[in-house]
Order: sequence, then structure tokens, then C-alpha cells
Amino acid sequence: MAVNMKGKDIISIHDLSREEVDQILGTAGILKMKQKLGEIYHPLKGKSLGMIFQKSSTRTRVSFEVGMWQLGGYALFLSAADLQLKRGETIADTARNLSRYLDGIMIRTYDHEDVVQMAKYSSVPVINGLTDLLHPCQVLADLFTILEKKRKLEGLKLAYIGDGNNMAHSLMFGGAKVGMHVVICAPSGFEPDPEITRLSRLDAARTGSTITIQDDPRAAVETADIIYTDVWTSMGMEEEYEQRLKSFSRYQVNSELLEKAKEDALVMHCLPAHRGEEITDEVIEGHRSIVFDQAENRLHVQKAIMALIM
Repeated sequence: MAVNMKGKDIISIHDLSREEVDQILGTAGILKMKQKLGEIYHPLKGKSLGMIFQKSSTRTRVSFEVGMWQLGGYALFLSAADLQLKRGETIADTARNLSRYLDGIMIRTYDHEDVVQMAKYSSVPVINGLTDLLHPCQVLADLFTILEKKRKLEGLKLAYIGDGNNMAHSLMFGGAKVGMHVVICAPSGFEPDPEITRLSRLDAARTGSTITIQDDPRAAVETADIIYTDVWTSMGMEEEYEQRLKSFSRYQVNSELLEKAKEDALVMHCLPAHRGEEITDEVIEGHRSIVFDQAENRLHVQKAIMALIM
């Protein structure tokens, strides 16, 4: 392996070098090929991953649990109700205790600072399975999927249409790290975090890519190679649902919007999808959609991450 990543935390793509990103994607390709060929590969035999879920999940739980099993290890599901965190034990104490039992920790939670603190006090590597700020594992899987379909990443244009949320943030970091031009198209008041924008532009300056923030969906998708969307109302924001429906009414990814992009533009969504809101059935089921390819690739990329850092 070109870069030794053993023991490294995966908190944000911004923290990774370009070489580390490339190594994760390359390893994912090898592991996907092994799995498709039915080849048994157990580099994590005898190792265990603790999976802390304060937010519910479909893809994150199943892909990490199955992935750990396929690598020969054991994944332990820990809901918020299963831990003393619910009764006031600190993140620091939880991290230090779990480090004595486990070889790695994956945490999916609301507050990004919880993951930062978990990594600070853990003596085993910590993986960010999602926070309200970032979703790095999803975007690494997205980059792998785009690479599979387009055979390159550098110089491509990705247009993200929707809320400037954790997905937008990680797409900015991921695109900037690999030299991809990223346009975030969000209505006024829903733009990405300014500090994430600043940091992603620093990364983009090093790779020759651009990070653009705008509010016109039709302009955003012009010359786009990838059109990406996510739910308008993220978990924990349900009380804002009706207002967000109004604010995002112009931001639906539909056939009319696709006509403004390149003929070979592909459509992505991190799921779950609220069909008829941010994306139409026609688009998500259409020939341009690679939504379920990217969902599958969560398995292969997360296996690569675990194999590299644990």
C-alpha cells in the first residue's frame, strides 16, 4: 500500500490527503472485485467494530455490518438506548471504555462535536458514519461510483441541487480534494456553512477545481456531468417540513431540469428519497440514474476504509 492509514480516524474528507482518498477508492475497487468473484478475504479476522447509532439508518447499518462480516470481523450494533450515554456518561468516558474492547468505532449522530470528541479520547480509529455537519463515507462512495461510470474525477462538474446540508458539505470537500468542479445550488437562507465553503475552496485551489454557490437550478446544471440531490428536510428538522416544501419548490430534479444538463449527465441521490419532492419517480427510475449503484458502493468503500485503518 502506498500510504499507511492504520489507526487513522475518518472524520472529514478535508482531513484526508489526495493520496489517501485515491488509496480508499483503489482499495474499494479491489475489494468489490474480490466480492463479485466470490473470493474470501478476511484481513480483519478476530477484530471488532462498535457501531453507535444515535440516528436511525438503513444503508449505514447494513453496509457496515455486512462489510465487517465479509472482512472476517464482527460488528456490534449499539443504539443510543443501549449505552450509558443516554444516562449522562460523557463521550470521553465512553470512548475510553469502548477502546478497551474494540478495534474500531463507527458513530452516526447529530452533533459533529460528538464524533470529534470520540476520536480525541479513543485509542482505536473512529469513523464518522454521519453527523449534521458531514457525511464523508457517503461521498467517498459517491466518488468511487462516479469513477466507475465516468472513468475519471478530475475536471468533471457536479451540480448539487437542494439544501446546503451535510451532504453538500462533504461533496464540496470530496470534489475539491479530487479536482472536481462542484456547484451547490440552494435557495437563499439554505446555503452551505461559510467555514466549510472557505475550507473546501482552499482544497480546490490546490487541485485546480472550483466551488461555486448559487441559487438558479437551471444555470447550475448547465454542462454538468453529475446532478446530485438530497432530501429537503433532513432528520431532526421535521418541524420545518411545510416551510421547506415552499422554499425548495423550484429545486426539484425532474426531466425538465435534466434537459438543461449534458446528454450523458448522471443522476445521484444519497437516499432515502422523498419521491415527488426533491426528485421525481421518472428520474430516479430513469436510465441516467445511478442511485442504487452508489448505494451498493457504500459497502465496498466502507470495507476499504475499515481494512485500511483497522
